[in-house]
Amino acid sequence: MPDVPPVPAVYVVTDIELDGPWPGANSMRSFASVAVRGDGRLLATFEAVLEPLAGSAPSPETLAWFETQGEAWAAATTDPRPVPQVLADWVAWIRALGAPAVFVSAPMALDGVWIDYYLRRFTAYGLLQGPYEADRLFARHLCLNSYAAGVVGGHPATFTVHDLPAEWFGDVPHSHRALDDALGYAHLLATLLARRPQPG
Repeated sequence: MPDVPPVPAVYVVTDIELDGPWPGANSMRSFASVAVRGDGRLLATFEAVLEPLAGSAPSPETLAWFETQGEAWAAATTDPRPVPQVLADWVAWIRALGAPAVFVSAPMALDGVWIDYYLRRFTAYGLLQGPYEADRLFARHLCLNSYAAGVVGGHPATFTVHDLPAEWFGDVPHSHRALDDALGYAHLLATLLARRPQPG
């Protein structure tokens, strides 16, 4: 059979905004995804505000922090939509990208866990899918914090992407509005991919 060139991956860089630390007891109030190629070319964006989960309640500590971030709280809570509808639309949006999708977040241990919880509760998919799950929404997932530490030589126990130069984020302010933060992380991903050591 002739060699078939690999289909370029699409990186789905995602940021979430939460009203507390625990999936289920608290809620994801908004999230945004930015689909980009490895060179940073923007393909599409998705942004949504979600209704709180039934039976959940915001964490007082998180609400107290959001009181200092009024615009971010408004962006995360204005005109919410039913969660099943949002997740169905997001799955369709990812499928329409037409290439193997790589989920990217910073850090995976936070955003990835919440996205996996919501996907498994409201769709037929997950994020952290094992080999026994043949129908996958994402081909791979990437922790941007860990990847950045590897590229720049940061110590994994203490490194954070927010120690990196602002221009690596495209000078997009980290406003805690999900779309702003996802756009900044997408620019950072392209910067890191361009700076990674080349083989040989």
